[in-house]
Amino acid sequence: MNTSTTITSAPATATKAGLQGIPRGAWLLLPLLAVLASMPWWAERDLQRLCVEFMYTLALAQMWNLLVGYGGLVSIGQQAFVGIGAYTLVVLGAQWGIPAFLVIPLAGGMAALIAVPMGALLFRLRGAYFAVGTWVAAEVLRLLVANNASVGAGSGTSVTAALRGMSASTREVGMLWISLVLGLGSTLVVYLWLRSRWGLALSAVRDSEPAAASLGVSVNRIKWWVWLTAAAGCGMVGALAYMAKLRVAPEAAFSPEWTSTAFFIVVLGGIGTIEGPIVGALLFFALRELLSDYGSVYLIVLGLAAIAVMLFKPRGIWGAGGWQLFPVRRLSGLTDNPGAKAHSKGEQP
Repeated sequence: MNTSTTITSAPATATKAGLQGIPRGAWLLLPLLAVLASMPWWAERDLQRLCVEFMYTLALAQMWNLLVGYGGLVSIGQQAFVGIGAYTLVVLGAQWGIPAFLVIPLAGGMAALIAVPMGALLFRLRGAYFAVGTWVAAEVLRLLVANNASVGAGSGTSVTAALRGMSASTREVGMLWISLVLGLGSTLVVYLWLRSRWGLALSAVRDSEPAAASLGVSVNRIKWWVWLTAAAGCGMVGALAYMAKLRVAPEAAFSPEWTSTAFFIVVLGGIGTIEGPIVGALLFFALRELLSDYGSVYLIVLGLAAIAVMLFKPRGIWGAGGWQLFPVRRLSGLTDNPGAKAHSKGEQP
């Protein structure tokens, strides 16, 4: 067997697969982006706000799916970074006077910064201990904020000061466009990541850390990149969400409901697929809107649906069909051997 020939042909095969796969996603995302971006000229304000909520929820689900479905890092404490993003808006926007829209990327940076010491501690844990550790870290942050009078302590505070000098129409349009960047942008970022050699390494780490390390993959580096990316994405979601809500409190900003929502969406749609969070988010919002007159009934229905999916279609609604709008699997002579391309070149993703 001519190993060198097989390895050399792999990049060409991957490139061809990528070029064939991109149009399917692009033909859906680009017209959708154009229609949604034009909503200020034809849609009612309530519909625009619903779109904003849908998009930042989609971004949250994509980040959780990247972390858990592709990275194998099961976290039940992503609300920690949502809360960090929300209170970054309070401090930098309402108190320091930094323009609110500029605070959103800064909130992502702040969440990633705080994720560094958190990760240094949590990465010492494995499996269920890691999952519980993320929840404990989120609770510690909530208690710290709830006992800090400078940000309103347990009763919370308004963020309207962060929007000073901004008209209501400017705020609505700005939030809509930023939400589109977060929602559709997070989908594109995950897709491009998985199409790169880093995506191969990430899949290898998820499946088996020892096997990935034996192929030359830098396991710690991959885990850190996924952890920090998910933290930054959730931080930006928190800032945007509470810019829309106008008031933030520790119980809400650090609520486990943020993570549980992402969990239900990803499980319903299909964990470990890019399309799954999109399908799951559509189902989540459809159920909520249809059953909104029945109180929390939609949560019961959503829970039953999630249980049914896990029992009968464990790969999710989209994953069970085997369809791909965003193809990420590459076929080569190195049949399904994640990380081998990088190893063959002496590289460490």
